[in-house]
Amino acid sequence: MPPTPANAAARHLLTRCYDGVLATLSVDVPGYPFGSVVPYCLDSAGRPVILIAAIAQHTRNARADTRASLTLFDRDQPDLQASARLTYLGDVERLAPGAAHDAAAARYLRFFPEAETYDRMHDFAFHVIRPRRLRYIGGFGEIHWFEPDRVLRENLFDGAAERGIVDHMNADHADAVRHYCAQAGFAVADGVTPRLVGCDGEGINIRLGARIVRIGFPEPVTDMRAVRATLVAMARSGVGGRVETR
Repeated sequence: MPPTPANAAARHLLTRCYDGVLATLSVDVPGYPFGSVVPYCLDSAGRPVILIAAIAQHTRNARADTRASLTLFDRDQPDLQASARLTYLGDVERLAPGAAHDAAAARYLRFFPEAETYDRMHDFAFHVIRPRRLRYIGGFGEIHWFEPDRVLRENLFDGAAERGIVDHMNADHADAVRHYCAQAGFAVADGVTPRLVGCDGEGINIRLGARIVRIGFPEPVTDMRAVRATLVAMARSGVGGRVETR
């Protein structure tokens, strides 16, 4: 089924937000939802990955009942009621040791490098939110329910390929990464070095200090050769549309 403007907008919001409100079912006040704020990035299957501590209330809740929701919204909008938001319903599951865990952890730590020290303080573990359904509101009266496959998309590049793109751009083309930010309208503060942290078939993620921005490609790419050509073209001229921030 081809994409519609609504499910494309829902995906747009999922890929450009980097934190949200996680609602779990309280074990201390049974039957009541418990809200907390968590950062996230998407794994290779396009699902939110979160890093949560064993002592946290939301972790205790999720271990008793995996059902949860993650609500995303554009906090830069002046009228939240009139702007887009997405509620992602699913099950919180701890990632078991293995290749999938390692790839998700490596990606998460590129997005949030400060998290590398968390295990020194508490027992943190990576979890994925497996999707059930998604509800997107684009504004007053624009309400849609979506099955996961209408919004989520697997990353075109596996963990090793994505890491290769990221490392190459940061090591050899730092000026191009800075240029992407400038062309998309993202100011780079003095003393801040933009760092590419993610790449998929639709765009790139760049970390600016404590902030993450998303820049979409002018057109989706389908392979490594195409992403290289797109990044070169973006470095030589303008870039895809601005795709907001964390």
